[in-house]
Amino acid sequence: MGDFRSLKVWEKAHRLALDVYRATSGFPAQEMYGLTSQMRRAGISIAANIAEGCGRNTDRELARFVRIASGSASELETLALLAHDLGFMDNTVHQSLSAEVNKEQLHRVDKPLAGPVQNRPHRRRDRPAPAAALWQRAGSLRG
Repeated sequence: MGDFRSLKVWEKAHRLALDVYRATSGFPAQEMYGLTSQMRRAGISIAANIAEGCGRNTDRELARFVRIASGSASELETLALLAHDLGFMDNTVHQSLSAEVNKEQLHRVDKPLAGPVQNRPHRRRDRPAPAAALWQRAGSLRG
């Protein structure tokens, strides 16, 4: 479908995942398999799902993976708040991560893809979408 690396939303998600790793590196050792792991997986999931959606052959699949990424962003936002409230993360780090979790940008990709797909009853679900049309819809998010 195209190179996910050219999407601004993927670039931001990638940077966010790196920042989550940095932010959680100082968490208590007993949280390694709890909150630390869960936050890291949620951070990774955002960028990974955007990339996986770009690797799919239909706009329906791309939209589905963007929605999954948006759900992971909400999960990360909740986990960051929990980490802050437990005293594992200071205000500055928490506010920085919260500002980076930009679900609005994910919705800008998802909305133009989901609407046209649902309104095309003649289109087969598994039929590949023209790559140029998909990239045109996501064009404002390219770097």
